[in-house]
Amino acid sequence: MPTSIAFNGHSAQTRPLLPGVFAPIPAFFLPETEELDLPTFESHVLRVANAGIGLVISGSMGEAHHLTHEERATLIRIARHALDHAQPSLVHVPIIAGTGAGSTKETIQLTKEAAQAGADFAIVIASGYFAGALDRQALKEFWVDVSQASPIPVMIYNYPGAAGGLDLDSDIIEELAREQDNICGVKLTCGNVGKLARIAAAVSEPSFTKSHPRRSKNAQTFLVLGGFCDFLVPSLFANAHGAITGLANLAPNTIRRLFDLTSSALSDPSKLAAAQELQGIVAHADRTVALSGIAGTKYLLQQTSGYGGVPRKPLRATEARAGEVLLTHANVVALLEEEEKWKKV
Repeated sequence: MPTSIAFNGHSAQTRPLLPGVFAPIPAFFLPETEELDLPTFESHVLRVANAGIGLVISGSMGEAHHLTHEERATLIRIARHALDHAQPSLVHVPIIAGTGAGSTKETIQLTKEAAQAGADFAIVIASGYFAGALDRQALKEFWVDVSQASPIPVMIYNYPGAAGGLDLDSDIIEELAREQDNICGVKLTCGNVGKLARIAAAVSEPSFTKSHPRRSKNAQTFLVLGGFCDFLVPSLFANAHGAITGLANLAPNTIRRLFDLTSSALSDPSKLAAAQELQGIVAHADRTVALSGIAGTKYLLQQTSGYGGVPRKPLRATEARAGEVLLTHANVVALLEEEEKWKKV
């Protein structure tokens, strides 16, 4: 059971960061005003968490760059309150909050605000606005400065597509893992499986944990997470720890099933064939849905669950014709059939 501690004047819980699959939760908006749709957000948080999926608030899927500081904090508070008061309780579920911004100063500010609002961990991407001027030393100093100033453990977010092409190599990530005790993991949305395998191999050595302990008791394992779930099976067999995947918003029970099945296959090879079969279904759907972007995920949620809405402008909603093609795509249909099979009653 988590332990009660004093945190920012409020009662909180210690919540360890464990291997698993996590969903970057969308921010939902009222269609008339584009203001936050908090009831829908809260409902979706509980749906995902009840399926055994971890939570990332204000990540890329959550349109973090479309949110004000106060909106980001509000979403964290709403999620934390919903988890703590759920029946059965979800008080043990940690919140990872996206806190990347244009400057180191604002990133630190957002990270402190996230902690104050109830986040347990931060995930930080470097701004790509001045990507051409950020050399290796500047990038390393960014995560050093943020992690040292942060009151909560920090995860590196490597996503070249959202950072002006900035793509950290395995060497710099391993250096940060060894040298910075408040950095708790990495999300690799670069999709580089070789990079993932190298980092996982380095941090899974018994000597790594002994020689480079984390500062926080809640983050004793340096997590290596993929940014998609289309290679979850091979990544777990390469000693990685899971994934942060947008597809878990649409099919949380299926993605959790894939993680559990693969984890079992690590010690029971008889489970591997079933894990590989399910991985094939998930991998095809992951690419199809990812190509549709945030708007596509929201369209599919709207059609399958009755909520989702549209992104904040300037992102455009999925047009009806394109949405129907997406919804009836064989890869999406196969995934939704799996989700019905594994959905918890």
